[in-house]
Amino acid sequence: MDTGIAAMRSRNEGGLMGDQPETVNNVPARGGFAPRVALSLAVLAALLLLGISGALGAPGVQAQGAGATYEGVATCAGSTCHGRSEGNGAVVRQDEIATWQEPSAASGAHSRAYSALASRRGRQIADTLGLGAATSAPACLGCHATYVPQARRGARFQTSDGVGCESCHGASQGWLQVHYEKAASHASNVRAGLVPLERPQVRAKVCLDCHYGSTDTGQFVTHAMMAAGHPRVSFELDLFSSLQQHHDADADYVRRKGGSDSVRLWAVGQAEAVARATDLFARPAFGMQGMFPQLYFYDCHACHRQITDGPTRRLTFETNPGRPIPFGNPPFNDENIIMLSAVSRSLAPAAAGGFDDASKAFHSAMGRDRASAQAAAITLRERAQALSDALSSRAYGSLDAFDVIAAITGRTTTPRFTDYAGSVQAVMAVDTLLNALVREGRVTVGAAAGIRSNINRAYSAVSAPEAYRPAEFRSALSAAANAVGSLR
Repeated sequence: MDTGIAAMRSRNEGGLMGDQPETVNNVPARGGFAPRVALSLAVLAALLLLGISGALGAPGVQAQGAGATYEGVATCAGSTCHGRSEGNGAVVRQDEIATWQEPSAASGAHSRAYSALASRRGRQIADTLGLGAATSAPACLGCHATYVPQARRGARFQTSDGVGCESCHGASQGWLQVHYEKAASHASNVRAGLVPLERPQVRAKVCLDCHYGSTDTGQFVTHAMMAAGHPRVSFELDLFSSLQQHHDADADYVRRKGGSDSVRLWAVGQAEAVARATDLFARPAFGMQGMFPQLYFYDCHACHRQITDGPTRRLTFETNPGRPIPFGNPPFNDENIIMLSAVSRSLAPAAAGGFDDASKAFHSAMGRDRASAQAAAITLRERAQALSDALSSRAYGSLDAFDVIAAITGRTTTPRFTDYAGSVQAVMAVDTLLNALVREGRVTVGAAAGIRSNINRAYSAVSAPEAYRPAEFRSALSAAANAVGSLR
C-alpha cells in the first residue's frame, strides 16, 4: 500500500502508522541522486531565457542559512528545553524530542530515517546502485539525515540522528542561544535564521525538498532508485503536517505565529507540489537519464501494469480527458495537477482557466519533443506558483472545505481519476478535508463516522496499485462526497 494512503487510513481510524522493520518506506525517508546529463546548447540557452535558472526547486533548507552551523539534535534535548518526558511547558510542550523519537509511530519517522539505510532493504538498494554503504552515500543522506558539509557541523552534530530538528527548522547557530529569551519573539527568531514553518508556502517547500526532490545533493529519487527497491512516495501537506506535529496550536501559538487552516495548507501544498515537479522536470540535469526521459516524473502505473497475450485485446487503461497525449505515450504523473485544477475552480476561479490551459498544453507538448515539453513545464510552473500565492493569501471561510470536496468529486474532475496516483490524492483530500470540518465543528463526529464506510471503500479500491479498480473508486468517492455535501 502507498505510504501516504497507509498513514492516512491509520490516522483516521484511530491510530498512527507503525514502524516498518527492514524497510525504507517510513513517511519521510527519501534519498536519491540527480543524474547529470548533457542537453544541446540551443535548448539550454532557451531555458535560461525562459527563467529556469532561478528556480523553485533551488537549494533546499539544508543549503540555506548563509553558512550558519548546524548544532545537532543534542543541543535541543535538554530537560529544560525540548527534552522533557511530559509536555507541560509554559509556551511550548517541551516534549518534542520524545515525540520525534517515538519508535512505533509516524511522528518518529524522521528520527528513523537514517537507521532505515542500514536495513536489509536499504543495503539492497545501495548495493544494486553501486553506492557503497547507504549510511555514508551522499545520494541517500540528503534526505535520510540532516546532511551538511563538515565545516557546518557543530560539536554535538551527528549525522546518525537522521532527519533532525534543523532539517526543517534551519541551522540553529544564529537563533539557538536567543530564541528562548524573554525578549525574543517569533519574528526575531526568524530574522536570526529560524525557518518560519507556520507559513504554508515555506513549509511546503521544505517538505518537498525530500518528499519530491530538490537540486541539493541526495534529494532526488531517480527511476533507477525505484527500480532498485525505493518505494514511490506520495505527498500531501496537511496529512504530513498532522503526522509530524510536535506542538499544540493553542492560543499562545496563534498569538505568536497566527492560526492555521487545513484547507489553506492542503491547497497550497498541491500548488507547491506542481510547481516543484514542473520546475525540476524542466531542468537539463533532471529531465533526462542518458538517452531516455527521467521516468521518475511519469505515472509509474501507466507502464507497470499486467501485459497479457490473447486473441482479444484487453486495454489496461482508460482515456484521460486531462491528458491530450498520443496513444501509448507514458503520461506525466499529474496527481497534484488534478487536485490543483479542482481547487482552483473552487477557491481561485479567476486563475483556473489559465492553469487548465497550461496543464493541457504541457501534456500535449510531452508528445512532441523535449524542448517543447520543457518550455510548457516552465509556463505551468509559473501558473502553479501564482495559484500558490493566491491560495496562501486569500481569506478562508467555513464552507470552503465543502466547496473543495464538491470540486474534487464533481463531473469535471471525476473522469480524470483513471490512474492510481491521482485517485490516491483524491481520497486523501476528501478525507483530510472532512477531518478539517470535524475539527471546526461544521460536521459532528457521529456524522463523519457515517461517511467512513464509503471513504473506506474508496481506500480499498486503491489499496494496492496492481489491484486498482477505477470504476469502484469513483463510485465510492462520489457516495462519500454526496454524504458530506448533504451536511453542508
